[in-house]
Amino acid sequence: MGLFRRRKRTSVASRDRVADRADLDHLENFVRTRRGVEAYIEPRTTVTETTVMLIADDGEWTRRRIDGPEGARRFAHRLAIPVYDVRLMGYPQRMRDYNERRKRRPELF
Repeated sequence: MGLFRRRKRTSVASRDRVADRADLDHLENFVRTRRGVEAYIEPRTTVTETTVMLIADDGEWTRRRIDGPEGARRFAHRLAIPVYDVRLMGYPQRMRDYNERRKRRPELF
């Protein structure tokens, strides 16, 4: 009957897609077209792979998948932008202010 038999653990497949060249192109374009961009590494979750959030000096932001924390660090180093771990630093206030401005005046964005 096997009621107490141990089950073999199977690896949980992510329901999310992996990073691709379009993600990296979008991130590179964001860095090239904004000032004061910083990268924030967001950890992998059960639903999404590791992501990197880029935040410009005015608080505008974008998020895309990346190939793990080391991939995010290599990306930031290659583009010469600062990189932070969001679990240690949190998100900057300017991002929250930007989101609040977008809520109050969506016609401007």
